[in-house]
Amino acid sequence: MEWQEITIKTGNEAVEAIASVFHQLGAGGVVVEDQDTHKLPYALVKGYLPVDEHLSGKLDELQEELAQIARRLNKKPYEIGRLVMNEEDWANAWKKYFKPLKIGERIVVRPTWEPYQPQEGEIVLDIDPGMAFGTGSHASTSLCIRLLEKYIQPGAQVFDVGTGTGILAMCAARLGARVVWAVDDDPVAVRVARENITLNALAETVKAEQHDLLQGVTEQADVIVANIIADVILALLPQVKICLAPQGVFIASGIIAERKDEIIAAAAKAGFSLLEERGEEEWAALAFRINA
Repeated sequence: MEWQEITIKTGNEAVEAIASVFHQLGAGGVVVEDQDTHKLPYALVKGYLPVDEHLSGKLDELQEELAQIARRLNKKPYEIGRLVMNEEDWANAWKKYFKPLKIGERIVVRPTWEPYQPQEGEIVLDIDPGMAFGTGSHASTSLCIRLLEKYIQPGAQVFDVGTGTGILAMCAARLGARVVWAVDDDPVAVRVARENITLNALAETVKAEQHDLLQGVTEQADVIVANIIADVILALLPQVKICLAPQGVFIASGIIAERKDEIIAAAAKAGFSLLEERGEEEWAALAFRINA
């Protein structure tokens, strides 16, 4: 498969918003080289989209979203370059950015090609991101992992919505969940998640399926985690209310900090109470419970 690498040159103030747009478009990966990387007066945000019949529409949507970011920042924050790569080229280019990373108190994410000697009590997840989003290095993912460490109880049932590489679903399983459903509407992400689940010997606990959010799901979960974007979380709230067990916890991340209050207000209107909020860089993660 061929992939379109899209490089956006921008100021640091727009980096997180642009990365979120790539995520929303289902990018196979997002790489950020900030201003400190090469001592340049700008940052580079690289996203990878499959070259298929949907590419043209996604590029149009990207332009529209970038224009909105420009209006919000009151300036044009980007220049765009494009390059077509095959899957092997992309995979090799990606590897230099991905090193073992400890997140939270116990979780360590290790790329399959990097050696790592675990310390006592650490939980090591082996990840090959392939063409899917999610290595744990992004602030929104690390916020989710920290909240999962707090709220996962032994024997819990967990739904991971927008699973990407399956990293959050596997974290939930290693933290003691009895069964985890990992869902994504992107077939590439589902394939990569299944490969990582098998790699970590978690196929008995974690099931990855292609699904449009939680549409049609009738079971209930003790924890639902969604590391997506604000607009999708807003659309997901009614489904979460149906699928979350009494006293269950909904963890929402992928939220740009400036939209945090909007999500909290919408969740309150939908019948959720805020348990806690956490922030890192320009991102927010929120934990909710349904009002009794």
